[in-house]
Amino acid sequence: MVQYLQQPLNWVNGTVFALSGVVFLFIILGFVTYAIYFQRKLLGWMQLRIGPNRVGPLGLLQTVADVLKLLIKEDIIPAKADKPLFILAPVIAFVPSFAVLATLPFSETLGFADLGVGLLYYIAVSGITTIGVLAGGWASHNKWAILGALRAVAQMISYEIPLVMSVIGVVLLTGSLNLRDIVEAQSGGIWNWFFLVQILGFLIFVVAAVAELNRTPFDLPEAESELIAGYNVEYSGFRFAFFMLAEYVYLFGMSAIATLVFLGGWNPPFEFLAFIPGIIWFILKFSFAVFFIFWLQATLPRVRADQLMTFGWKVLIPLSLLNIFITALIKTIV
Repeated sequence: MVQYLQQPLNWVNGTVFALSGVVFLFIILGFVTYAIYFQRKLLGWMQLRIGPNRVGPLGLLQTVADVLKLLIKEDIIPAKADKPLFILAPVIAFVPSFAVLATLPFSETLGFADLGVGLLYYIAVSGITTIGVLAGGWASHNKWAILGALRAVAQMISYEIPLVMSVIGVVLLTGSLNLRDIVEAQSGGIWNWFFLVQILGFLIFVVAAVAELNRTPFDLPEAESELIAGYNVEYSGFRFAFFMLAEYVYLFGMSAIATLVFLGGWNPPFEFLAFIPGIIWFILKFSFAVFFIFWLQATLPRVRADQLMTFGWKVLIPLSLLNIFITALIKTIV
């Protein structure tokens, strides 16, 4: 893909880009389908249950059946809902989740747009989804949906700040916002990966990323036992599928960003393992990141809303500032 990106746009590379986009779309949909299956199997295993095992061999087609059931369900719009906003909200939430994937490189040669500010682009565009969540909760004319939407906005604003500040240390060390430059700066072995060099920034990033994804223990916007399903309680059918799809696409994107920025991207942990293709290393690290997020879901209880806000503003943000100060000081001295 890199050689095509460096050429002027013509029919040949335009066709390659279009076909690559379609293939990538199916890869993402396949990831979402089997990430849900893997999540349910993993939760079942950790809770001494069997998990999905009825549809297809080993239950592999259970998620496909669930999606088909969702798509043929009746599309209901509440009588008192703000209909234009109710219809538009899932689209506002869904489109940025795919747009952010355009700048992610997966190996030395595999990737789409190579932006000089790729990391900034991901963070900026992903924030648009918050508007879709708020619009969906507001337009539903339901108190549970509004409460869930307000929680989602408060949570995303509170944790977007430490998330951005946690990667500033990496940007200071590499001098670039380009994701390929950041991966190249981690070449030479596991001791050069930023999860060790920037251990405080990495820990802050992990906590803030889980909160940004609304995953347990920070799944307050959809807390079933408190808000039924939060901001999407009035949605059904394919509109609900849009919200659900956006959530799992962001799981893909955030796991990929963690792999690229802190886990060495496609670099091997040791030089003598460099004969293994970079895409294999990327997939292994990416899969570990996804597993870790599911593992947290099975292990930790949900925190209270006040605990979430207090931890974000009084702990994570001061620690993020401290990490930037220490990194700048070391950079100046060394």
